[in-house]
Amino acid sequence: MTIKQLIKLEDRSKQVWVVSPSLHFDTENKAFTELVSVNLGEKTKYRYIVPATSRIAKNMKAYQKMYGLTKEEMDANFLLLPESEFNPFITEIAIYDASIKSKCCAVSAPALEDKNEVIKFSKTTTESMVKAFKALWKKYKRQSL
Repeated sequence: MTIKQLIKLEDRSKQVWVVSPSLHFDTENKAFTELVSVNLGEKTKYRYIVPATSRIAKNMKAYQKMYGLTKEEMDANFLLLPESEFNPFITEIAIYDASIKSKCCAVSAPALEDKNEVIKFSKTTTESMVKAFKALWKKYKRQSL
């Protein structure tokens, strides 16, 4: 899958869950920032799991300003987890339409732009990621998805 195909997938999705070590695509990539802006205006639901790093704090402020979100909306859409030594090795993962089993899929891209390639995971791996995302969200956020 290519970045261009990924953009089309995200454009068609009503729900996007992201695990990101940097929020690079959502705050620094022009194609994705335009897409997120349009999607938020069309009520696409975004949820992010990110590490509590200084870069994330900076990018969350940028995200809030770029998309005109309130503090309450940011609190509802972001789950901050403690920073880890693994952060430099984590790729960005996105799960699309997790609540629609027939449409649900998960993909991975480098945390920062690298090439035009994106990995699309199998249904089994996607289902496992959906379960893990929900479990983390429930354990630390205590708000339903």
